[in-house]
Amino acid sequence: MYPLPLLDQAANIIGAYKRANKKIVTAESCTGGLVAGLLTSVSGSSAVMERGFITYSNDAKVEVLGVLPELLQSHGAVSAEVAEAMALGALEFSLADVAVSVTGVAGPDGGTTAKPVGLVYLGFASRTGVLYHVKCQFSGDRQNVRLQSVAEALSLLSVHIDDRD
Repeated sequence: MYPLPLLDQAANIIGAYKRANKKIVTAESCTGGLVAGLLTSVSGSSAVMERGFITYSNDAKVEVLGVLPELLQSHGAVSAEVAEAMALGALEFSLADVAVSVTGVAGPDGGTTAKPVGLVYLGFASRTGVLYHVKCQFSGDRQNVRLQSVAEALSLLSVHIDDRD
C-alpha cells in the first residue's frame, strides 16, 4: 500500500519515539488519514501513536480541533495559520507529546491561482512549545501529492525525535 522507503522511515520513527517514550498525534485533511495509517502499519506503533484526527471539512476542523472559524474565514483551510491551529488542537485534545498536521489541495480539482493544486501546509506542535509550519508545492496527480505530503509529515516527525527542551 505504501512505498517501501516510507514504510522504512515510519518504522524508524516508531522505534525512535518508542525509545524516547514519546507519543504522536496526527491531524489530517487532504491526506485523509494516510499519515496515521502509515505509522500504524508498523508493528509496535501502539506504544507511540496516541490518536489521529481526520478533519476533512472546515466544520470538522472547528468542532474536533477547535480551529477558530474566523481563522478559516480570513486565511482559508489551506494556510499556514490553519495548519498550525490544527497541530495545536490535535495536541490539546490528545495525550501526545507531538502533533503533525496536513492541509492542502491534492487535486485534481479545487485549485485556484492563489492556492494551486499541490499546495500543502504542514504544521508541527509539541508540548515543549515548538510550533511552526512548512509550506510545500508538490507536483503530480492526487496520489502523488498525498504521498509527498505523508513523506513531509514523516520528515517533520523525524526532526523532533530527540527534542529534550
